[in-house]
This record gives sequence, structure tokens and C-alpha cells, in this order.
Amino acid sequence: MFDISLTDWIGYLASLVIMISFLMKNISTLRIINSIGAIIFVIYGILLVTSWPIIITNIFILGVNSYYLTKHFRNK
Repeated sequence: MFDISLTDWIGYLASLVIMISFLMKNISTLRIINSIGAIIFVIYGILLVTSWPIIITNIFILGVNSYYLTKHFRNK
């Protein structure tokens, strides 16, 4: 009935994790969960036989999240 590949499931999982991250009230929690989603999207991009737009965008998002999380935790 559902003929969905493992690669597609990983893409759906990444989308779900990103959507869940936007439900967080705490910005640090949002960035951590969003980073997990970005990592899963990078894996998805690689599994699509290297989809550079997906990989580059999510590496950028991961970098931005890492920068602000590092800045936040250093100031505490």
C-alpha cells in the first residue's frame, strides 16, 4: 500500500523534526531540535545522490544554530 523508500522516510522525519522545533517556546531548545532536523536533512540530501541545495542550506542552518547556541551558553 505505502511504497515509500527509506530515503523518503528520512526526509519526512527531518521535516517533522523541523516542524516540532518551531513549537518550542525556549529558543535554545528550538535551536537544538532544529539542528537535529538540519543534520537529518543533510543525511537526506546525501542519500538523494548528493542534492547540494539541501545539503548546503542545512549546513548553513546548522552553523547558525551552533553559533548562537555557543554564544548563549558562553554568556551564562
